[in-house]
Amino acid sequence: MVKTIDMQLMRYMNLFARISRVTSKHCFIYNSTIMFVVQKKDVSLAMGPGNINLKKMNAIVNRKVKVVGAPQSLADAEKFISTIIHPIEIKSVELKDNYLMINAGQQSKAMLIGRNKKRLEEMKKIVKEYFSKELKIV
Repeated sequence: MVKTIDMQLMRYMNLFARISRVTSKHCFIYNSTIMFVVQKKDVSLAMGPGNINLKKMNAIVNRKVKVVGAPQSLADAEKFISTIIHPIEIKSVELKDNYLMINAGQQSKAMLIGRNKKRLEEMKKIVKEYFSKELKIV
């Protein structure tokens, strides 16, 4: 489970730690939203009362910011993925062989893939880093 972080993401993580006083385990960008991965017990602390910490981050970086609880195992994959892609709804997440399969309706499937497969490629990278599996959307 090798997670890559470039200098810009490292800056976002440092800013997030200063604002929320919670250390993020990882940071990545999905659909032009900055996602911070923290311990599950620290999610509400990272958001702050009334989401004040997220609002400060939004104002500073001029991008949408989300906080996601870190997955402990493959059993947490559905919750982790559905939190990342919210408000897109998925039916289920299944593990078959070496693939993590996301079952979605026709419209949800189109939104998950995105224009020029941009979102699909981002999600493939996320699934590979966190679960060491390939991704299929059905």
